[in-house]
Amino acid sequence: MSPPYKLSYFNIMGLGEPIRIILSYGNLDFEDCRIPKENWPTVKPNTPFGQVPTLEHNGRMFHQSVAICRYLAKQVKLVGKDDVEDLDIDAAVDTVNDFRTKVGKYHYETDDTAKDAYGKTLFGEIIPFYLEKLDNQAKENGGYLVGGKLTWADLFFVGLIDYINFMAKKDLLANAPNLLKVKEHVAKEPNVKKYLESRPTNH
Repeated sequence: MSPPYKLSYFNIMGLGEPIRIILSYGNLDFEDCRIPKENWPTVKPNTPFGQVPTLEHNGRMFHQSVAICRYLAKQVKLVGKDDVEDLDIDAAVDTVNDFRTKVGKYHYETDDTAKDAYGKTLFGEIIPFYLEKLDNQAKENGGYLVGGKLTWADLFFVGLIDYINFMAKKDLLANAPNLLKVKEHVAKEPNVKKYLESRPTNH
């Protein structure tokens, strides 16, 4: 009998990793389907909007990585205690995603001149701004992003930070001690620890 969840994504961390970490945290049995890039042209037409990750569950295929994470967070009880705390969690997640997008713009830029110009702004202004704000947020919440406790915002952040580091080509948390605490809190969760120790290291 196949697992109740099937996650389909490429053989990289990327946008699939937060989903894998939340599934692992909740000890939800899932098939981690890693699509070889050469197979993507045949897989793509069978996805809802021609993109991955997708999550198959109860006979349906779902898309959009943040929406999938939010749904799974409800299943594993990593959401807020009320609507306001959920709003704080969503805002933290969207901020981390914005940060990823801004770093990704640099990584995926193919014009060297444009990349160099944007890189000055990215490394001189954007990255320091986000890291200072996020690190302060983690400090105020005792090593978590929201509410002084573990929520799916923390798992989402940890799921993406290695990918963001890879795109920036540097360890962005080297001078962000409170964000490192977020990472430590997530990594010590038994099921997450087990997953992190066994996962492929492709970015």
